[in-house]
Amino acid sequence: MSRLNGVTDKGAGLVRRWLGVLRDDLLTARADPLPPSVWLRWVPHGFVCLAAVGILLGDLNQLQGDGKLGPGHSLLVAVGQCGAIVLALRRPVPALWLSLTATLAGAVLLRRMLMAGQIDGFPWPWPTWGIVAHLLVLLLLALRVPTRVSVEALAVTALLTYVLQGLWGAWNYSSTGQTAVVLFAVAVVLGTALRGRREARAELGRQTTLTAEERARRTLLEERGRIARELHDVVAHHMSVISIQAQVAPHLVRDPSDELKENLAGIRQNAVEALTELRRVLDVLRSEHPAPGERADVPDTSRHAPQPTLDRLDSLVENTRAAGLTVTTEITGERRPLPPGVELSAYRIVQEALSNVLRHAPGATAHVVLAYDPRGLRVEVVDTGPTREAPPSAGAGHGLLGMRERAVMLGGRLTAGPWSGRGYKVDAYLPAPSPHASAPPPQDGTA
Repeated sequence: MSRLNGVTDKGAGLVRRWLGVLRDDLLTARADPLPPSVWLRWVPHGFVCLAAVGILLGDLNQLQGDGKLGPGHSLLVAVGQCGAIVLALRRPVPALWLSLTATLAGAVLLRRMLMAGQIDGFPWPWPTWGIVAHLLVLLLLALRVPTRVSVEALAVTALLTYVLQGLWGAWNYSSTGQTAVVLFAVAVVLGTALRGRREARAELGRQTTLTAEERARRTLLEERGRIARELHDVVAHHMSVISIQAQVAPHLVRDPSDELKENLAGIRQNAVEALTELRRVLDVLRSEHPAPGERADVPDTSRHAPQPTLDRLDSLVENTRAAGLTVTTEITGERRPLPPGVELSAYRIVQEALSNVLRHAPGATAHVVLAYDPRGLRVEVVDTGPTREAPPSAGAGHGLLGMRERAVMLGGRLTAGPWSGRGYKVDAYLPAPSPHASAPPPQDGTA
């Protein structure tokens, strides 16, 4: 007995839950406006309103002519059915109930005429124009509500049709119940399919945006990792110099004190430990972000080559000319040694800019300017634009990002964009104050 009571309670709970779902789905007046079309904007809304006007006129003519209903009753039913179409543009669930109520009222009025023998062979319980109106209501509803709600709306419509035609019935009418339910099911299926397609496209757009953002973040991290690997040699060189100087310093002083020896030994030990940690960091960067076409588990002798400086600019220009690009160089100001990081970044910016000209501007000529001033170095690479269509490039498209990261890392700035018609210009300023400079970097609006 207790087991039977448990089953009964469980069944009652399921029924209450199901009724609660139906109440939340179908007994609501919440607004759910039909969004504008991507290409046609508000044109579909205008077509729906025009269709409602046409159905109103056809419905009035059928109800008053063949149905022989009075003008007041005909207008009431027709306005209810066609008004539901317009209401469905904003509130689809209330529009469903309005359409069903108008159809029920029309069926009751027409049944009285059929039972009295005043009309014969009239389509009942769904007049022709009533079917068309309810088709549009169900289609507009299925375009916006979840599939579950669309199926519930179809079930309520089918139940009403069964009650009117199957249980209540009438005389001398042309049956439309079965045909109407089939057409309503087609409308729901079509609306659900279109809604699923629209949601799939929206989800694809969101995923594409997220993928692009993730790719941009990954590209930025890869460029920063590559820059960090290159700067390792610069930092390691300075730490090595500190270590050697700390080791040699006691021999340059006559009778150095034990305290001095201890401090210098500590400096050298810290420098050696820092070098060890730098090598570990470099190994992590290389294993996590190997260069394109490079395997992290394969030794590469180029990793141990010294990082380039502006002293190798002439060699870079010659190699570029050998690749078929006409390059001219210009150096202004008093040339002086710059910090290794600035030299490396300036060289890489020129190298990447010339590579971009080779890839994207075939037939162009390039001009490289290095302008020294007491506060830093300006690097400028301009080209005259392509003379023919550029072939597809196999590059990763990270060049401008890498150049900008190098400039920002040094506290500088970089701009890149069209120049002089079809040409292109890369303009970077890298701060590197000379020992005698005291003025701040110029603010000339090139950032």
